[in-house]
Amino acid sequence: MHFVLVRYVMTKPLRSAAEARSQALLEQLGKLHPKTIDLSLGRIEALLAKLQHPERRLPPVIHVAGTNGKGSVLAYLRAFFAAAGLRSHSFISPHLIRFHERIGLAGKAGEQPIDEDRLVDILTRVQAANGDSAITFFEITTAAAFLAFSEVLADVLLLETGLGGRLDATNVVEKPALTVITPVAMDHVDWLGHSLAEIAFEKAGILKPGVPVIVGPQPPAAYEVIAARANQIGAPLIAFGRDWDVYRQAGRLIFQDEKGLADLPLPRLHGGFQIENAGIAIAAARHFPGVDFDHEVLSRGLVQAQWPGRMQLLGPGRLTELAGHETEIWVDGGHNPAAGEALAQTLAALDERSAKPVCLICAMMKRKDVKGFLRPFHGLVRQVQTVDVPNTQAGLAAGDLAKIATKIVAPAAPSSSLEEAIKRCETLMPGPKRILITGSLYLAGEALARHAR
Repeated sequence: MHFVLVRYVMTKPLRSAAEARSQALLEQLGKLHPKTIDLSLGRIEALLAKLQHPERRLPPVIHVAGTNGKGSVLAYLRAFFAAAGLRSHSFISPHLIRFHERIGLAGKAGEQPIDEDRLVDILTRVQAANGDSAITFFEITTAAAFLAFSEVLADVLLLETGLGGRLDATNVVEKPALTVITPVAMDHVDWLGHSLAEIAFEKAGILKPGVPVIVGPQPPAAYEVIAARANQIGAPLIAFGRDWDVYRQAGRLIFQDEKGLADLPLPRLHGGFQIENAGIAIAAARHFPGVDFDHEVLSRGLVQAQWPGRMQLLGPGRLTELAGHETEIWVDGGHNPAAGEALAQTLAALDERSAKPVCLICAMMKRKDVKGFLRPFHGLVRQVQTVDVPNTQAGLAAGDLAKIATKIVAPAAPSSSLEEAIKRCETLMPGPKRILITGSLYLAGEALARHAR
């Protein structure tokens, strides 16, 4: 498969002058990105060989693919391992504020984003090993992450795919301890395919012979492909609705599998969809070899899990200072139709508990299914303010997005910044309200960065 990729680099304010070193290196690595690439593992495999194969010196790996919920599942798993007194590494993408967030390293105080000195060291080493060879930014930074993980002791590596699975740079791990497929939906269709079956085929590419795969709730077309692949290669299938179940009952989370029933507290993370995400993580934890995650550990993990930018209610800070004291500001990086549906359901649930009108602040990338994402908000949102996706030319212009939102959701107008959008929400909708900032992980990251200034 050959594609012309639009490359964009987020430029965030540096937290300290010291971060200029890693920022300069990351910009240099970005220049190696080929204009036209084939999705394959050849480039990263060649680089890893030059680095003496750090991907073969990793702790046990839980490899996670899917369209929605990957990050939340990793957040729960990280919390479960921490509650059990175990050490975890994690690899995520993209980051919200700082690149350092992508590489979480085990430490005495628990998992933390990689520090500046270590990041500069590993980036310098992979740059020297790669030379001027063409390689994508994700591929070379994945190699850097593997190098870091191989040099720090941990009990598990929580590894999130970047795009797809079969040809994703993370898929060089030959024998993970577990694989996980979160719900599959339509997204990244230009790269992964134009049907659920095609996309599921790419996600199922992380399955390995003899390695159990935890499968979350799936549309039938996606499940059939994943199950067929598992059967073909001999990967034990542990599927939602067949081998395990999770649901909310009487203010509790109920999980059930062949090991029995677990009556647990509701997750700390907001949104009804977090019940399913938590269930996927619990199923993975209960099948991780050599560790017994008892009810107490799972309970602590559920209430301690944190995942910024996913239906996050902002506390005191710069953005909330612009809003009325009775205004809630929520941030979520959802950007595809399935995420839009989940967010709309969450807004409806919030309204049932405490009715407040909603103002939507939205930015989206050009390649996304904008109408599909916005459609579920019809009838739930009173006003829409649109902004540009920060620091990229690949975003849909705020004015164009406003025209689409007006036809599909509610009256909409473009704003020049998040701050202006919040002020307009306050002017147009005085009194108690909810503001939801969504449509792009990059917008979510920008919101959190501005809020913290």
